This record gives sequence, C-alpha cells and structure tokens, in this order.
Amino acid sequence: MASTSKAISNSAHQQGQTCIAFSRDGKIAYTGGLDTLVRIWHTDQGEDQEPEAAYEADEGITAVAAAEGCWLSGGHDSDVRKYLPGKAQFDGLVTSAAGVSIRCLAVDPSGKRVAVASDELSVKIVDLDEITNVVVLEGGHKKRIRKTTWHPSGTILTTSSSDGTIVAWNISDTEAKVENVIDGVIPEVVNPESPEFMHDCSAVWHPSGQYFFAASRTHEIVAISRSTWTKTSSLSDPNIVGATTALALSANGVYLASACKQEILVWSVQTKRVLWRHPGTPNAFTIQIAFSPTENLLAWTDTEGVLSRWRDAIPAGSPDPVRQTAASGAQGTTTKRKPTPPLWGEEPDADAEGVDQYGDDWIIDDLGDGMEDEPEGAKATRADDGFVKEMVSITKAQPAFQPGSTPMENKKRYLAYNMVGVIEVTDQDTHHIVNVEFHDRSTRKGYHFTDHFKYDLGSLGERGALFACPPELDHPAHVIYKPYGTWSTQGDWTYALPNGQRVLGLAAGGEKPMRSLRDPSSSGGDIQGQGNIVIATSSGDLTFLSGSGMERIVIGVEGEYVTMAAAEEYVLVVHRPGATTIDGSQSLVATLISFEDFQVLQEKPLPIPKGHTLRWIGTTEEGAPAIYDSAGYIHLMIHHRRPNRAAWARLMDTNLLERKQGKDESYWPVGLSQDTFMCLILKGRQEHPGFPRPLIQELPVRLPFRNQDPVDSLIEERYRIHVNLARDALGDELTSPDIDKREVELDKQLIKLIQASCKADKAPRVIELVKRLHFTNSIAAASQLAGFYRLIGLQEKIEAIKLWRENNATPAEEAREGRRGFTYEDAPLVRPKPFQNFNPPPKVDRPGLARSAGIAEQTEFTASSVAIRAGRSRAPQASDSRSTSPEGKRKRDDNDDDLSSNAFDVETKRRAVAESDAVVPSPKPSAYIVIQSGHA
Repeated sequence: MASTSKAISNSAHQQGQTCIAFSRDGKIAYTGGLDTLVRIWHTDQGEDQEPEAAYEADEGITAVAAAEGCWLSGGHDSDVRKYLPGKAQFDGLVTSAAGVSIRCLAVDPSGKRVAVASDELSVKIVDLDEITNVVVLEGGHKKRIRKTTWHPSGTILTTSSSDGTIVAWNISDTEAKVENVIDGVIPEVVNPESPEFMHDCSAVWHPSGQYFFAASRTHEIVAISRSTWTKTSSLSDPNIVGATTALALSANGVYLASACKQEILVWSVQTKRVLWRHPGTPNAFTIQIAFSPTENLLAWTDTEGVLSRWRDAIPAGSPDPVRQTAASGAQGTTTKRKPTPPLWGEEPDADAEGVDQYGDDWIIDDLGDGMEDEPEGAKATRADDGFVKEMVSITKAQPAFQPGSTPMENKKRYLAYNMVGVIEVTDQDTHHIVNVEFHDRSTRKGYHFTDHFKYDLGSLGERGALFACPPELDHPAHVIYKPYGTWSTQGDWTYALPNGQRVLGLAAGGEKPMRSLRDPSSSGGDIQGQGNIVIATSSGDLTFLSGSGMERIVIGVEGEYVTMAAAEEYVLVVHRPGATTIDGSQSLVATLISFEDFQVLQEKPLPIPKGHTLRWIGTTEEGAPAIYDSAGYIHLMIHHRRPNRAAWARLMDTNLLERKQGKDESYWPVGLSQDTFMCLILKGRQEHPGFPRPLIQELPVRLPFRNQDPVDSLIEERYRIHVNLARDALGDELTSPDIDKREVELDKQLIKLIQASCKADKAPRVIELVKRLHFTNSIAAASQLAGFYRLIGLQEKIEAIKLWRENNATPAEEAREGRRGFTYEDAPLVRPKPFQNFNPPPKVDRPGLARSAGIAEQTEFTASSVAIRAGRSRAPQASDSRSTSPEGKRKRDDNDDDLSSNAFDVETKRRAVAESDAVVPSPKPSAYIVIQSGHA
C-alpha cells in the first residue's frame, strides 16, 4: 500500500549517473554526480538547505563512501580522494586506477579498509590508515567490475562484474582466494554507456551474514545462501513489471528497499511482500538507494540528478528499521539450550550442565534462513540421536508464465517461440518494436509494427498472433488479435478487460491452413475460420472467444492459473487447485477443454518430480499435449481423445542424451514430433535464449528404457504410441494412409526383433512380438523366419496365430469398436420418469422357496428298463448288420430311431399317481442311447 508520509526532493546534480552514501552516524548524506561535485547534506535540515560541495574532481563522480574518520569519492578521473568527516576539506589521495573509471567504493564494517572497483579486471583493498598496504584481487573476472560489497564479518568480499558473475573472495587468510563464482543471477551488461549499466547489481548482505540479496536478470530479487551459494528464495510481485535498479537493507535487516521504474518499494524480509510504496521522479529511474544507519530515513538519487529523502518511511506501529528487536537480534546467533528437566526429579550431572544435547549449531532464526525456501537437493541433517535440526520450509508456488516467453534483457525479449514462428520485442524506451517472423515463409508472411502499449504477453497460433498489455494508469488491460489471412484494420480486433484486471495468459488455437496465408483476402482467410482464442485473467477465469472476436463462454479456473497452450481441437490449462506441499510438490493439474462444446475431456495431475517446476507446455505435430520440467523429463499425454482415460507417458529424459554427457547444458523446448525434440541449447547456467536468435536443434527422441540390451533397443515403442494417437482421431473410419504407413514401419521394426529372437532361440519373446504385428503378411514373414531357423514347433504356433487373426477382427476393427464403446460408456445416464411404468413387476425366481417333490430313481435293473437291456443285447448284432455306402457314409438302420424313442417313452410313462403334478427331471440316457444318437 502507499505510504502516508511524503519524501522531500532537492535538485542536487545534473542529469545522468548519481550516487549516495550516509555517514556512519547517519547525520550526513553525501551525493555525487556527473557535474564533478560531491554535495554534503544534513539529514536534520529541510529541502531549503544550501549544501556544502567538494570541487576537487576533474570528471564526473561515480561513487562515494563513508569510513571511520573520513569520507571518500571516486570518479571517471581514476582517483580516489579522502575528505574530513562531514566537511568538504580535501585530505589526500587514497589510490588511483590506470586511466580507467572508478566504479564502486566499499568500506568494510570496521571502517578501516576500502575496496576499490574499476574498469580494470582486479579489485584493490586499501588500508586507510596506511595506504601503502594494498591487497589486489585478480583472476576472478573477465570483464570490468561494476559493484563490490562486504560481508558483515569483514572476511568475505563480493564483486559483481559486467559479465553477469558474482565472485565471493575469502580474505580471512593472508592470501585472498576465490571461494565461489555465482553465474546466471545478475544480468550481463557489456556497454558502459547503456542505462542498464547504471543499475545496481551489487550483493546486498543481510546483517546476519547468512545470505545476500541481488537483483536478478529475471526481474526478481533473489536471496543467495552463504552456506551453499545457491538461490534459496525470491521476492516478486505480480504488479511489479520491469528491472530492479537499486537495492538497500535497513540497519537491522528487517526491511528491504528496492527501486523499479518510477517507484520505490519497501519489502518485508520475513514475508517477502511489498509493505509500502512511494512514487519516484517522473521520467527517471533510481540509481542508488540507502537506509540511514541511525534513524527512520530512506534516501535515493536518480537519473534526473534529484535527491529524495523519505522520512518515516516505516510507519509508526511497525517494527523499527534500526533498533534490534527480539526477532532481528536473534538472526544468525548461536545459543545454548538449557538441559531438559529430568522426568523423575533427579538432578542432572554436574558435567552435563550447560551442554546442548542437540549440538552447538542450534540456530534461533525467526527472520533469516529459517524462513527461506530450502534449496534444491538440500536435506535435513540429523544429530547422533536422530533428531532433525532443520526446519521444514514451505515450497514456493510457481507463478504464472507464458510458454516460449523470456524476460526483458538488454532491451530485447521473446514473447513467443514455437514451431510456428517467433515474436521478438525491442524496447525503445517510449515504445516497443514488435517483429513477427515465421519458420515457413511460404505459408505466412512476416511483419513488424510499432507498439505504444508495450505488450508483455504474446501467443503465436496457426491462424493469428495474439498480444496483451498490462493496465497502466487509466488505461485498462486489453488483448489484440491479428489474423494472418488479412492485414487490414477490419481484420484486427481488440478485447478490453475491466479496470483492475490483468491478463495472466494467452492461447491461440486453430486448424493448420490448407493454403498459403501470405496473400491478403477480404474474406478473412479460408473457410476454416480464424481459430479460437483463450484469455486467462486475474479474476480467476478463462474467457473463450472466436477468431472474429465474439465472446463464447467464461469458465472459472479452480485455484491458481499457471499456464496454457492451445491446439486445433482443445486448450490445455495448467492450474493449481490447492496449495503446494511441504515436500516440494507444486501440485499442478492439467485440464483439457474442448473448443467445440467446452467439455472437460481430461483432468490429470502433472507428473513433475518433487522440488522441480514446469518449464514448458505445448502440443506435438500430431496434436497431443506435452510438457517439459526442470528435471529434464518430457511427458506426453497418451489417449487424450479418450474421455477420462489419458495418462502421462515419459517420452524422453534429456539427462541421458549422449551429447550432454560431460557438458553443462540445458534445453529450451520449441516443439515435439514423433521422433524429434526441437529445442535451443542453453550453455552453463543460462536460463533462456538470448540474441541474436540461436538456431533450433533437433534431438532424437528415445524412450527412457532401462534395458540396455542391443537386441531390445531396436524396438521403438514411440511408433506404437503415435499410431494409437492417430487411431483415436479417426472417429468411425477404419484406417488412414498415414496410419497404414506407420504400421508398416512398426512391423518392419518388429520383424527385425523377431529375427534376432529366433536366432537367440527365445520362443516366448517371438510369440509376444508376433501378436503385436498388424498385418497377416507380416505374420507369414515371421513364420518363414521360424522355419528358416528350424524352429518347427514355433512355426506351428505362429501359423495358429495367423489363422486366428484371419478368422477374427483385425486390430483396426477392434480399435474402431473400442472407440464406439468409449462413446457409449461416457453417454449420460437417462433417468426413468416416476409413475410412468404400469407393467406388472418382474417375476423374482427364488429356487430356495420352491415346493419339494419326490423323485423315483431309475436304474437299468428296474422294470421300466427292459427295453434298454434288450437293446444292449442286440447292439453287437446291429453293429455287424450295418453296411457302408460307396461314398463312405454309414446307412442309418430303421430301428435306431424306434429304439431310442421307445426307450424314452417307457421312462416318461413311469410316474407315481400321487406325483402327477411334480416336476421330474429327465433320466440320464444310457451309454447305448448316447452311441446311437451320436451316429444319428
């Protein structure tokens, strides 16, 4: 929120670079500028004071610092001068550089030494009591040094270079050495004349000494741990857009002040949120900012040469920025725990008095690293007794991002980078130049335009380009769509959001063009239309629009929106329904929504490993959703057209690539096809591609199978995955030429594997592979391979499989029946109307409640079986009397039917009179009757 107090301003220097530093008692503020002057301001006086000035410099002042008993200045004239405290009285030179500009002066915590950074590749540490005692730090940087700061202990010096590296020097010993090099955090700025070179890139140490803050190249304020030299957390706000130009910590480390564009922000170090804001000088950005070491005062200087002093920057009722509170004073201190009282009242041993059962490194940390996010790979350490000695931190939620987009760096960025083309943006201060280029120039024609709204989001679809700008002052956020088929003003349309809402994400989908879209047409393109548009807003909804700008529906998003990507038929939205977990999981869910009727086709959690984040989301050339995470895994959503039956298949592990072995590189996804991963190669700790635009690399897709057998490595299961995806898109059709071609290729791979298995005499493996073949001709080829290797039994089994395949449905027919079944199973259930069924209730059969009835047991020795016994005695004679016809068929005897019918008639006539109504089961026929009926 905005602060109630206002800052007072004084015009101190001419336009350009300025600097500021407080005296150690906080009563004096020293400012310098390109007018070669250093002005001395009394903090207890108002804006009408006349400051004293030092005139000894020959060129512009670039750095000022306050030491114990003096203050220092340095500038473009290569000299570092010393003055009496609080006065403009020159007291001599401290050191000089070899004809290069002084960039930074940093006095150690004791006030006895000063570190001098210049355009040279080395840093000088000069003893102010004896200026001949100089320590030179060399070999840490390859380009000029911009900033340098001291650790609160005075044993570590951090230097920031224009090559984008931060070097930590250990100077506790007699010989200084490099302790660590941190790359990829601060931006790389080579041109000293550029405005970005004046931005503050220093490592601002927390008073606890456990971590420091730095303005990152991604426009965040990151915290780097002293113990691991890795990023532990970051401070960011969705309403803050732009680079951080200045940083400063309060004396007790409770508050952090930053400058972004024309605004001053005060953050809480503990909650990592913006507490208060103050407007800066219009049309200028702040270069240096500082807290007073003794009072509630914040001061800064900007490119207009204005000194601003914000008294009572921290409102009354909030923790003081200077006084050490109980929380701030405990940061980083090591204390002893009192021994636990005995359970039964015995006195503890005298030797154990004052001994900490949990070790000497029990940290009481209310605002320091205990509240920081745990770095990746860090584990809780345990003492010998098994107790955990580290706090479990809450995982930071991944913010919303646009696929293929990069942050602004050196006034250039990418708004979109995919398989359609690239959207490049160049910042011209007052406006942006947007350049849209396509990979296939025969289908679409590239163009560029001047952007006065400074679009920060973009999406490149098959049918048009989509842009969005943030709200600014009275201008609301809006979206503009530029179809490819027409470049006239009637073709473009704009969609404005209500005041107070922001655009979080964009997605442009549509069918691939059937003809070239290079030529403008008054009809607005071909009959396939201009695609579909999806807009994610800060009000928690997805707005669906047609390619002509007509609103279709607004769907609410469950939880927090993260990102999305659109295809021809659907949009894939990634969101977080709940919160992150304490074990490092982002808890992201992907929802697949149809463009036609807005049905939710799939809703699946993302298989991102714990401690990692989502880096990219998109679709393959076949239209299947795909994702890429920071762990290097590529996952493909298989069966995405089968409602509620999709699954994430791990398609590739980039860590197993042969080209990555022994190299420090990562990959920026651009697109994915059946057997190729299109990406940009990032070297070292580079997080996103830069300029000039790198070439797209094609890497082979290999499923991450763990079996390294060369025989098994021939099979390519990815062919089967894409065949199934293509079949799901057929509808009621049986097959297509593309599917037939893929199945032939897959059968060729299987035949090779079958040949290798036959040669190795692996019959079960051969049977398994034969069942995977798609065509009967392929099965016949497998049978010939078995016969060639003299595997007669195996060949007979393969022939049986072939016969079974010929007499049953083909795999294509089975797949079509399966697609029909999915439609029937997912059809909505029809409820019967009440009181509309007047039929009698169905009969319920209860065998257990049936009336019991006696049964007369029949045997061949009863009187009713006389005919049967007689028939048996005549059976040999009857068999001898039978003759065969010339055609080989037996002639039926005339008495066969009479005998069997008479026998059954005798059995059925035998029934008790009292059981005339009982149900009597038919008696079992004798062996003779069975034989006779079998010959009949």
